[in-house]
This record gives sequence, structure tokens and C-alpha cells, in this order.
Amino acid sequence: MSDNSNKRQLRLGAVTMGVGGPGQPYLWLDEDIPVDASVNISWYIEQARLAEAAKFDLIFIVDSQFITADSPPHYLNRLEPLTLLSALAVSTTHLGLVATMTTSYNDPFNIARRLASLELISGGRSGWNVVTSGDAGAATNFSREEHYDYDTRYGRGLEFVRVAQGLWDSYEEDAFPRDRATRTFLDPSKQHPLNHRGEHFQVAGPLNISRSPQGQPVIFQAGDSEQGRDLGATIGEGIFTHAPSLEQGQAFYNDIKGRAAAKGRDPDHIVVMPGAAVFVGDTDDEAREIELELQRGDKDFSRALAELGRPFAWHDFRQYDLDAPFPQEALVYAERGFRTGAEKIAKLAKDNDWTLRQTVEFISSPRPTPFAGSPETVATEIQKWFDARALDGLNVHIGHPSQWRRFLAGVVPILQDRGVVRTEYESTTLRGNLGIPIPENRYTKARNEAQLIKI
Repeated sequence: MSDNSNKRQLRLGAVTMGVGGPGQPYLWLDEDIPVDASVNISWYIEQARLAEAAKFDLIFIVDSQFITADSPPHYLNRLEPLTLLSALAVSTTHLGLVATMTTSYNDPFNIARRLASLELISGGRSGWNVVTSGDAGAATNFSREEHYDYDTRYGRGLEFVRVAQGLWDSYEEDAFPRDRATRTFLDPSKQHPLNHRGEHFQVAGPLNISRSPQGQPVIFQAGDSEQGRDLGATIGEGIFTHAPSLEQGQAFYNDIKGRAAAKGRDPDHIVVMPGAAVFVGDTDDEAREIELELQRGDKDFSRALAELGRPFAWHDFRQYDLDAPFPQEALVYAERGFRTGAEKIAKLAKDNDWTLRQTVEFISSPRPTPFAGSPETVATEIQKWFDARALDGLNVHIGHPSQWRRFLAGVVPILQDRGVVRTEYESTTLRGNLGIPIPENRYTKARNEAQLIKI
């Protein structure tokens, strides 16, 4: 194989929702999955090691702060992400470790400290998927009467990240000489308070943990609203999204990269990684049969009707006549929920003049996905999207274990043979493997610039 070290390479992430996330209420019936997978650390370690053996860039752990009895099985009983990733950090050596954490129901100092701890435990492999929380009910778990409105959520989210980044600069790289001969543990000139006073937060600092090998955790973001896209273009170094088609993937990709460039950022330092379910068979026809069989087994009308409420702040749609027009008035409940997703559902129903039943049937019905076929077909389609700049990487869903293993054993080697995916890690840090630069400590940068001026 030729040297492809200077070529653009496809980034790979693994997304796991244990016993079944949204739209997969019966994934846990698969006998290959432990019924306690979502809280089984041995199972997570196995998946992480499989991903690392295939030279994946990262494993991604999703999270939320509110559940009901209608929540997907994985959501009902799952491990807290940073606790989980700390265990994976000592079970792997190169795999990136990315967790979802909300800016709405945390404080910057605590999140900055937890992530900085994971940074040192893992040797610089952590990432933070910044979310503002779409589950409106989360407010009731954090002593609030109602969830923040959209503008407040995103304004708070941006300030939260900026404060965390400031705290991660508390210590310059050489702040701790630890010189026993001179009894010098700290160089106090390399320790910096933050003294932030903003609209949402007042944080003095400094953070009580040193700088990591990759400088700061990698910031990921996943939001499709205008505010979400703008936040991603402002702070995101990795972007998680969903792309139903190559054309939609290209449109999102160009939009995010264009917004980032307009803000003075280098678009090549932003990695766009849509999530995808992949179905692999010996032939294309067999793969489509597997896809249909698994989708049918994973879906259920009554559960889909109940889950329909989540983007609408868990509004209960079971109270409506199934054969009456979709209740557009329910959109009011989404104002503090997953508004963009709810608006898409309501628009789909309105444009097609669907009843509530027809809407749920469409949402829950099996449909062909972009990445299904023989290993050769799937690899070619992924490469097609990559070359067409519809994505920089792919977040592969760890769903049914047999399909996950077939992707690793069948598709990844083809992409590696073509030079699209690495065969060896380039770095021990997540930034290094993603090709994202280390942010220079702001105080070190200011000192260096001042010295240049003097010269």
C-alpha cells in the first residue's frame, strides 16, 4: 500500500446505546447483547477495544438528564459518561473518549475539572459533546420550574464553553518545575486566575489541575437549528450530525464550514461526522434483507407513538384520535424542547396531509439507509460521501453486535487498503489523530508575542 500519510483521511467514531436508544425499543432482545449492556462496564470495554483494534478515532457516549417510562431502554438505566470513560481510558491507549454533557445543568468549573481529569487519566484523549439539553423536563431535576428558552440556552452554552476554555489555560505547560533541589513545586508566574464575570457565570479560577498533552479537550457539537449551527461553527472542532442523503450531507457540510470560515476559523480544522447505521451482508440483496429484518424487529407502533412525545417536551400524543389530522397545536410544547426536530415532524405531517397514525407509521416504518450492501458496496458508498465532501468522518452505531463485527471485519479493511482509513495511529492524543491543532495557551502566547515586540 502506498504512503497516504499526507492524504485527507476518513475519521471513524463508534456510538453505543447499549440495550437500545431512540427507535430501538427491542434491540435488547438480541441475544448477542447482555441485557444489562448499558450498565455493564465489561461490555463497554469490549466495544472500545474492538474500535481501537480497527483504528477508530473515538467512542462517543450520549447522555441526557430526564427520563419517563416511555424513554428508550438505554436511557432508563445507563452509566454516567465521564465515570464510564475514565474506565475506558485505562482499558485503551489511543481511542478518543467523547461524552455528552449539558451546559444547562452544570457549572463550568465542575465540567472543566472533570474533563481535565479525564485528559490526564487518558493522556490527552478526551472530547466534550456540548449540548444545551432538549429535554425540557430536565429543569425539574435541577430545581427549576421550567427549562431555559432557546436563546438563553445557546447564549449560556457559548459562555459556558468560553469559561471552560479559559479555565483550561489556568496553568501554562511548564507551570510545575517540581524541582526538589530548589524546593520549587510551582512557578507562580505560570498560574493564572480567570476572573470571569459574564451574563450567566462568574468564575474566579484558576482550575486546580494542570494542562494536558493535547492542551484542551476536543469540543464537539451537535445542533441543527440556526442557533445550533452557529454555535457549532463558533466553538466546534468536531460536529456530530445526521445526513439522510449525500446531497443533504453536502449541504450541511458546506453550511457549517462556510459559517466557520466567516468567523475567521480554518474550516479544515473542523471535522464533520454524521451518525449512521450500517448493514452488511455477503451480497447487496442479503444486506437489504438483513436491514429490513432488523428494522422490523427494532420498531413498534405503540412505542413509536409514545416516543413521539420526546421532541415535544414529552407531550403525550396517545390522548389524540389516531385518525384525525396530526395535531399541529402540539408544537407549542416543543418551544423549550427539541424544537428543530419537532418542527420537522410537524411540517412532514402538514405537507403530506397525514393523520397522527400515518405520521407515526412513517416515522417507525423500515426504510433503506445509505450504507447497506456487501462490504465492497458499503466501503465504496462511504468513500463516495467522503470524496464528495458530505462528511469528514462517520459515527458508526454499535447496534446489533453481528453487524458491528461485520463492519469491522469486512468494511474497514477495504477502506484501509484504499488508503481512506489509517492502518496505524498517528498520535496518542485525540487532537493528533483527528488532525486538529493544539490550542496555544493564551498566556504563553501573549508572553511570546510581547517578547517578539521587544526584539
